Amino acid sequence: MHRHHRESDNAQELLLNLGRLVDQALENIRTQRARAELGLALQRHMLPAELPDFPGLRIEARYSPSQDGLAVGGDFYDAFAMRDGVAGIAIGDVQGHGVEAAAFMGEARASLRALASVTVDPGKVLACANDLLISLGGDLFTTCCLLSVVPERGELSVARAGHVPIVWGTDDGESGISLDAGGVPLGILRGQQYPVTCRRLTQPGYLVLLTDGVVEGPSYPIDEGLAAVSELVGAADGADPGELAARVIEVADLTGHEDDAAVLVVRYDGAPGAACGDGA
Repeated sequence: MHRHHRESDNAQELLLNLGRLVDQALENIRTQRARAELGLALQRHMLPAELPDFPGLRIEARYSPSQDGLAVGGDFYDAFAMRDGVAGIAIGDVQGHGVEAAAFMGEARASLRALASVTVDPGKVLACANDLLISLGGDLFTTCCLLSVVPERGELSVARAGHVPIVWGTDDGESGISLDAGGVPLGILRGQQYPVTCRRLTQPGYLVLLTDGVVEGPSYPIDEGLAAVSELVGAADGADPGELAARVIEVADLTGHEDDAAVLVVRYDGAPGAACGDGA
């Protein structure tokens, strides 16, 4: 009897311990979900409610959250007026997830906007934003692609900080991937320089900016993802930029992406002329 009593006590103690572990696990899940919901709310609040149009330019975006509901990321996009009516267009991807990534995303976006009021050179904007973000402290960093466009002349300048290349396409069915030179992501090393590639848009078409969640995942290497997007852009045939953005974001479903995914489509409604393939 004494032995059975001891075994019963041990079993009861084991059940109590299991119950405590279950309670702790549930509390951890609730805490994680609360942080994820806060991060998602911050991210949505910091992203632009709508994007401006510029003469000859129409801009639309689409965003798809991580397939892991707890892994809120820091993808961001923006469009704003720089000096002298120049259009500034940006997309970025903060390393990490959660509230911290969403807050850092807000800092990065605000830095780009503030510096774009001083210069229209995207390379200088990224260089200054890099030093500014480092001065704020922390251990996060972000990739970024920044365009400046003079709409009435079709002049395009591009600077990249470790970001996915731009995909371009024209209404005659040409498309490709712009492997422009770039620099390291923002927030890692002080005093960096970011080379600028300058081109001229001479034909109606598209510039498609992406985060890597669109084109890279367990099911897709990035080159296949970029090729899939390039094919879509080449077949767009003058589609509304919102329609094209919706088609492109669906590529993320093919990749099995575990990260957030963002797409920003810039539609250039210029006069027909020589192909911009060399330039977009």
